[in-house]
Amino acid sequence: MAGITGKSGGKRPGAGRRPAEVQKLNIPVPLGETLAHKDPKVFLLALMNDLEADVKVRSDAAKALMPFMHAKLGEGGKKDQKDEAAKKAASKFAPTAAPLKLVRK
Repeated sequence: MAGITGKSGGKRPGAGRRPAEVQKLNIPVPLGETLAHKDPKVFLLALMNDLEADVKVRSDAAKALMPFMHAKLGEGGKKDQKDEAAKKAASKFAPTAAPLKLVRK
């Protein structure tokens, strides 16, 4: 039906992906606290430790918390490695201390 106005293209009813179901999380709230967490780290910790939550959601929370809990090994970049190598090489050529006999004259 190419060429006929209004018969081709455009949005069709019922087409496209279906919206995902909304998942409600049952996060335990300690006494005296509200559900509104001001710190995302606290929220992710509570979500990760919730045994009733979906395993995929808990593992995603754990992945998001990794940079906060454990630092990467060898965090320095190329520039830091280059600076360290330069300091190591320069230490070989550092001037030695003058003998005291020559200094006290």
